Amino acid sequence: MASVPNDWVAVEGSEREAVPDARQVGDVDPDREIDVTVVVRPRGGDELPDLEQEAGDGDAAPQMSREDFAKRHGADEGDIERVRQFAEQHGLTVAEANEARRTVILRGRIADMSNAFGVDLELYEHPELGTYRGRTGPVHVPPELADVVEGVFGLDDRPTAMPRLRRLEGAEGEVEPRAAAQAYAPNEVAELYEFPGGGNGSGQAVAIIELGGGYKNQDLTTYFNGLGIQPTPQVTAVGVNGAGNNPVGNPNSADGEVMLDIEVVGAVAPGAKIVVYFAPNTTAGFLNALTTAVHDTTNNPSVVSISWGAAEDRWTSQARRAFNRACREAGVLGVSVCAASGDDGSRDGVADGHAHVDFPAASPNVLACGGTRLESSGGNITSEVVWHEQSGGATGGGISERFDLPAYQQRAQVPKSVNPGHNAGRGVPDVAGDADPATGYKVRVDGQNLVFGGTSAVAPLYSALIALINETRGHPAGLLQPALYRHRVASHGFRDITAGGNGAYHAKAGWDACTGWGSPKGNELLTALGP
Repeated sequence: MASVPNDWVAVEGSEREAVPDARQVGDVDPDREIDVTVVVRPRGGDELPDLEQEAGDGDAAPQMSREDFAKRHGADEGDIERVRQFAEQHGLTVAEANEARRTVILRGRIADMSNAFGVDLELYEHPELGTYRGRTGPVHVPPELADVVEGVFGLDDRPTAMPRLRRLEGAEGEVEPRAAAQAYAPNEVAELYEFPGGGNGSGQAVAIIELGGGYKNQDLTTYFNGLGIQPTPQVTAVGVNGAGNNPVGNPNSADGEVMLDIEVVGAVAPGAKIVVYFAPNTTAGFLNALTTAVHDTTNNPSVVSISWGAAEDRWTSQARRAFNRACREAGVLGVSVCAASGDDGSRDGVADGHAHVDFPAASPNVLACGGTRLESSGGNITSEVVWHEQSGGATGGGISERFDLPAYQQRAQVPKSVNPGHNAGRGVPDVAGDADPATGYKVRVDGQNLVFGGTSAVAPLYSALIALINETRGHPAGLLQPALYRHRVASHGFRDITAGGNGAYHAKAGWDACTGWGSPKGNELLTALGP
């Protein structure tokens, strides 16, 4: 048992509870080396610009360069040095320190990590999560670090998120669409939604966060050649925390997510640079991939696409706080963050009888992307309703129990939660797009031509749309919601979805907790946003 000195302090929000149905199966190897990410406080406190207050009527809030941001809001050198001294005292080394991201990655033996942070690490087995290294209770730090450390991630390595995609199944793994199924190439969806023409995303970089799997260049070349897109869009892999582009060779693996994301962005905005940040599927890996993308001064992405998530209650509050802050920083830097709202309806895969929303989509600093069923004929939309299959797949959406109603949603008539207590929280999603696999996206994964749906497809779809908008306006959009929730933008830029539901919530005129404002009318949205 790790002993904790009496004067040490628990890191706020770091408590872990035992996972239901998990059983302890053994001891961890005390000599195994692991990395742990320590997030330190920002220089000057929490004084980021208020993007809603500073935004003018026709444009986004003033934005800051990454270099200026690091100087004004990055970590203080003295705080990083305090963490370094702490590491040395406990037999740990500093593998990486980044002032802009405010992260210090420590490396050392599990035994030394356990003693350094006052935790007991054990091996657990879970029917869904598999075998993982876990802990219960809080993480501790000495009093001199109590005001310095905002979060500690990586002691626990349980899988943190799931991809938000659904495959249209056929005979023997091949696509034989069900009756009334209608599949689209991603650029065909963009045409139905009247995305702006005249540009291709040139000069923009779209970041894609992936927590497993990989892509094969031959598949991408074959796919884009088949769509008449040449040259093949530029795709770059960035490894985070030892991960990289490692295709499994099975389209039912995370490869499906990776290829769906890349192919949607590349088909809609083929001139944009696509940068895929691969990280382990842990809280530390996910967070480090996000902050690496947001603060990347080499690739300078203006949009981040996230198709992974989990119900907000399955995250520690220190994790929600760190992700939310990272997405807020993205907005200050002019980076828009799009995230899938989930594929399991209003319960978000939690079997407790209550409604749940997905995170990070629930962050008020994220453009939450819900799902519809899109039918068309002759190049025109004939029907669009909330995505809700009889087989169980349905768009995520609802009211957050963890994030307050943001100012930009005050006039959107967001209902209170259906859960006991009827919390008045952040409404999810903000927007929506085609997600039903029966009206899904034609993709190529591991040498197979398949059809995928899910809100996983909607996040990269909006990311590509924002890249086109940024190219045309000559200015990154950053946090879009304050503009999207203005009446003239919401009423002109979106197709209101008024039919269907996702379980506890139902579509209606105006904003709703299934499809937000609805699906995009790209050209009108661009015009409504202004020059």
